[in-house]
Amino acid sequence: MRNFRELKVWQDSRNLVKEVYSLTKKLPETEKYGLVSQVNRCVVSIPANIAEGCSKYSQKDFIRFLQISLGSLFELETHIILCRDLQFIEEKESTQIIEKIQTLQKRVASLIKYNKT
Repeated sequence: MRNFRELKVWQDSRNLVKEVYSLTKKLPETEKYGLVSQVNRCVVSIPANIAEGCSKYSQKDFIRFLQISLGSLFELETHIILCRDLQFIEEKESTQIIEKIQTLQKRVASLIKYNKT
């Protein structure tokens, strides 16, 4: 088993959760059970899947959970773009968080590639 607490991608994804929760607090109350709920569940699943993958004994299972986490990162990026399209958040704010998401996407993808070899 791996120690997920030592993984930088897990640590950074926790920070992303805090940032996204702060962002979703700014969304309209009408989105509380729609977009806000979806975005929050999506961002929480990123570190959760990394941690769950670390509990698996096989490399294949670990990689599978990293891939799920990567999928959630792409889903999250789409949600942030939609929030910007709907003018729920400012362009600058969305750009900053999307850059962080994309950096984390690359790092998780690299971790997957590294563990496949």
